[in-house]
Amino acid sequence: MCGIVGYTGFQNAIHILMDGLSHLEYRGYDSSGIALEKDEINIFKASGKLVNLVESLKKADDDKLDAKTGIGHIRWATHGLPTVENAHPHTSSTGDIALVHNGIIENYKEVKSFLENKGYSFKSQTDTEVAAMLIGYEYDIHKDLKTAVEAAIKQLKGAWAFCVMHKNEKGTIVATRKNAPLLIGVGEGENFLASDIPAIIKHTKRAIYLNDGQIAKVTPDLIEIFNPDGTIAQNKVEVLPFEPMALSKMGYKHFMLKEIHEQPDVVRNILQNKIKDEFSKILLSDVNLSEKQLKDINRIQIIACGTSLHAGLVGKYIIEELTGIPTDVEPSSEYIYRSTIADKNTLVIGISQSGETADTITAIKQVKEKGSHVLIITNRKESLLARLSDSLLHVNAGIEVSVAATKSYIAQLMSLYLFAIYMAETLNKSADKVQEIKHELLTLPSKLEAVLSEGMKIREIAKKYSSFKNFIFIARGINYPTALEGALKLKEISYINATGYAAGELKHGPIAMLDETMPVLAIMNKGLVYDKVMSNCEEAFARQARLIGVANHIDDKHKAIFNDYILIPDISDLVSPALNITVLQLLAYHIAEYLGKDVDQPRNLAKSVTVE
Repeated sequence: MCGIVGYTGFQNAIHILMDGLSHLEYRGYDSSGIALEKDEINIFKASGKLVNLVESLKKADDDKLDAKTGIGHIRWATHGLPTVENAHPHTSSTGDIALVHNGIIENYKEVKSFLENKGYSFKSQTDTEVAAMLIGYEYDIHKDLKTAVEAAIKQLKGAWAFCVMHKNEKGTIVATRKNAPLLIGVGEGENFLASDIPAIIKHTKRAIYLNDGQIAKVTPDLIEIFNPDGTIAQNKVEVLPFEPMALSKMGYKHFMLKEIHEQPDVVRNILQNKIKDEFSKILLSDVNLSEKQLKDINRIQIIACGTSLHAGLVGKYIIEELTGIPTDVEPSSEYIYRSTIADKNTLVIGISQSGETADTITAIKQVKEKGSHVLIITNRKESLLARLSDSLLHVNAGIEVSVAATKSYIAQLMSLYLFAIYMAETLNKSADKVQEIKHELLTLPSKLEAVLSEGMKIREIAKKYSSFKNFIFIARGINYPTALEGALKLKEISYINATGYAAGELKHGPIAMLDETMPVLAIMNKGLVYDKVMSNCEEAFARQARLIGVANHIDDKHKAIFNDYILIPDISDLVSPALNITVLQLLAYHIAEYLGKDVDQPRNLAKSVTVE
């Protein structure tokens, strides 16, 4: 994996491909390459950032770059190091076929052994080269690229989005997918392919989404799509939801900072047409659960990965608080490798920013087989997870370019709050708490703006702590997931070893780490656990740890134990994660900026993890 773009038409393909790849850089990658089809297939690859590929292209023969059809790729290493040899595109043994691939071929070793016994040799350590060689092997038999791809994928196991060219089939790209996103951009006298919308949004607003197992044959004037059984498919042409302006930094130094500052408007957009006022019922038009179905639910399972998992943990607190329904939260990657304990009375909530997270897709497919109702929370309503859903909550955060999730996280939180309220109102439970939370949600955008206005103060605190190598985040109750997410943000973009703990667990082991070299950030809000968290802060203070407090209140008798503290506006403890995380996002951002890190594209990370 990580990003694919393809073009066939009347324009110079190299400009379309390189521009498309530049708009996929946000996904995270470690090498890049393009293949151009003219009289021959010409391959250009480079390790590292896309600028390295740009430099290598400047040295290339102009005649080789003058092509109207091509495919490109940015790679996030799974099999083999991020080297030129392992970068995509890969070719068949003759060099007549070029292929780019997102996903993982699970049985590549068996296929490789089969091909080696046929006399094939390999240049890379990748599973992708095996697929290219297999398609080449099948082409020698069938003498037709679409048929060769069709025959090859029948022998493969795993996940893939393939774009393939052959030098003898001019202006043609054959594409197919299984458990990895791929779309066709529809133009006039030209057509595009991409793994994600930003790669082609400048050129077309119309797209066709391929379904699993379908094969497309794309030329400048024709798009033919075939179902797995060989019949002609009639996929709908859809209008793409994003504007090119979303890919602009709008004057901010990094996309991450821009996206943090977009959060008040994200919350407004989500609440619009769903909460009229604190006295009116929630409206969720895409939730297809009747009152009887809700009353029959005796268990909720939330399945997600990474940042989405932390949102799910907040969701657990609020759902159980408002409805009393037992709610489990589990990483998708763990859920799929044990017995699936779900039935028709289990509501399963899948959360994924991209809607294409491989582990979560697999988990959702498993629970659907058990007859569970599936609710998907995603930022991409055209995604595979959205199409698998029985009910959908589209978080509508807009495109998020920075690899580290910020505005999509707060959007997921809002969706979970709304759904918990929806359930409580339908079941006639927790009326007073529901009204309180509605009031807090309606005032949240202005409070977020107040937090953002403290950016300079947070920046100064970040500067003081940017030289530390380790960090601990602590909290209790509904903000324990906030501590986990704050630590994750700092790890992701600054590479500081940050860990989140339930504050009460500090004394059960982690306290051994505390001394003057270990900052401890404590999240506190007035409420049930305030005094308990403050006691844990006293324990850290007694071990000479440097203390940072994030709270809507710190009493005078305890202020002296904090080296620094950041006060947020007064807010209900139940809704406080939305404000607290904004502080931690800004803190992580400014620490990483002081350290000179690549904030928007941290090393080793990908925006959409489409492999298990």
